[in-house]
Amino acid sequence: MRRPSLWLLGLGALLLAAGCFWQSAASRNQAVTKQLFAMDTLMDFTAHGKNAEAAVDAAMAEVQRLDALLSAANPASEVSRLNGEGGGTVSEDTAALLRLSLETYGETGGLFDCTVYPLVKLWGFPTQNYRVPAEAELVSALALVNSSSLRFDGETLQMEPDQELDFGGVGKGYAAARVMEIFREHGVRSGMVSLGGNVQVLGQKPDKSPWRIGVRDPEGNGYFAVLSLEDKAAVTSGGYERYFEADGETYIHILDPRTGRPAESDLLSVTVVSADGARADALSTALFLMGQENAAAFWREQGGFDLVLVTVDRRIFITEGLEDSFEAEEPYAVLRA
Repeated sequence: MRRPSLWLLGLGALLLAAGCFWQSAASRNQAVTKQLFAMDTLMDFTAHGKNAEAAVDAAMAEVQRLDALLSAANPASEVSRLNGEGGGTVSEDTAALLRLSLETYGETGGLFDCTVYPLVKLWGFPTQNYRVPAEAELVSALALVNSSSLRFDGETLQMEPDQELDFGGVGKGYAAARVMEIFREHGVRSGMVSLGGNVQVLGQKPDKSPWRIGVRDPEGNGYFAVLSLEDKAAVTSGGYERYFEADGETYIHILDPRTGRPAESDLLSVTVVSADGARADALSTALFLMGQENAAAFWREQGGFDLVLVTVDRRIFITEGLEDSFEAEEPYAVLRA
């Protein structure tokens, strides 16, 4: 397969310091691309049009604002305040994320849980001081992971003692959706944002062709497939993204709220394609935990999105909505409703 220039899900081209960027601009139909390090990942912003630079600058500022607001590891963030105080008044953005998180918690049977932060800390993922917890520690932390115990009325939140929020499983998708809104507000009709494993595109490329998004190979450094998309988000989750090794075992960052341990799935990666980037972000984690058969069943029951699934024995499945937009050298099966 010919390999043109692609935006690769989950893979940055450069490792830049926070705030650094590269910019190019044409004269009238301006094309602007900048890069930023935020939310613990390298981000690419691209917009075309006469207001492209203003749109990209505003989008970058918004992502930085959301990062400062939502980071559970930042002691000055709103999420840290809520965690420290056991709740309180929430901002409009936090309220939106709580609504989406609680909705996804319900529809996935608790596999997406925004109260997972005690477990995330226990395994050392926020600080990279990794460790394998003792069983008693897991039992204690797992008792705090329960979104159904949150009391949220749309403006205020009350949590159980020692519960803590973590929007790491949905924050990038929410930020990407906000970038699309800002692009539209600036009159941009063609744009793209890549936030680590989250890519969302606006319209078509200036030449009227779809955006071509490379889907990262979970067993290699390149990509194994290409998605041709317009006005969609593609969000990939997999154990290859963050992990550590101890005593010959590999522990991935996707934690199962049922066990408190890293996920044991028959999937290597899940890519969710949807017009709703925030929901795609939340679902990608839950569907990874479900495994191939249950993820396919969930898609058939819920609808409204498409999937690319890669199993541990290297089988590839796509849902029928991607038949005309998916390219791969390897064989794949099409899931039908």
